[in-house]
Amino acid sequence: MTSAINTTSGTSSTSTSSTSSATAAASASASYTTFMALLTTQLKNQDPMNPTNTDTFTSEMIQLSGVEQELAINSTLGTISTNLNTLTTSNGLGYIGKTVTASGDTTAMQSGTAKWTYTLDSAANDVKLSVKDSNGDTVYSTTGDATSGTHSFSWNGSTTSGSTLSSGDYTLAVTATDSTGAAVTTSTDLIGVVTGVDSSSGTTVLQIGDVDVAVSKVSTIGS
Repeated sequence: MTSAINTTSGTSSTSTSSTSSATAAASASASYTTFMALLTTQLKNQDPMNPTNTDTFTSEMIQLSGVEQELAINSTLGTISTNLNTLTTSNGLGYIGKTVTASGDTTAMQSGTAKWTYTLDSAANDVKLSVKDSNGDTVYSTTGDATSGTHSFSWNGSTTSGSTLSSGDYTLAVTATDSTGAAVTTSTDLIGVVTGVDSSSGTTVLQIGDVDVAVSKVSTIGS
């Protein structure tokens, strides 16, 4: 059984990732019950003058033992799966409330601000920063630092049209060119406060608002 925990709503939800193992266990249990019923009926109704051959009976008992082992294995695997999912969720809980930097270009606006860092592999002549909404429309654009290295960028929700956006998920697009007009390689990291943890997929996923971030993409953690 896995769970998703979100501090924003203060609720926890139960997923169905263990459905397949539960189905397998139920199937094995049904097979075991059917096998026992057939074996018992066979023994009750055997001809006293011509009882079941011992070799046949031994073979049937071996099959019964195999079914019992399958039930035991399914039960053990189910317990292991539950324990692993619980551990996965517990490991992610330590991130809640922490500010993380992670590989990616989409983050949530939190407390009226969306934050990123962008890195230029080499110095550029021109750097354009474009903030896009969840529909892919550019809502704000500006120029950026053209020196080689990593730079921070914060956006307060002010749009090019003069309005102010206070919530939502936004993507930062960075376009950089050198003096010859050739593209400069860039990378972008998102910054945000972790508001929840989701382990329903079997791996720990951090939630920054509505944005999902794999733990493997996190590079720094701050208070």
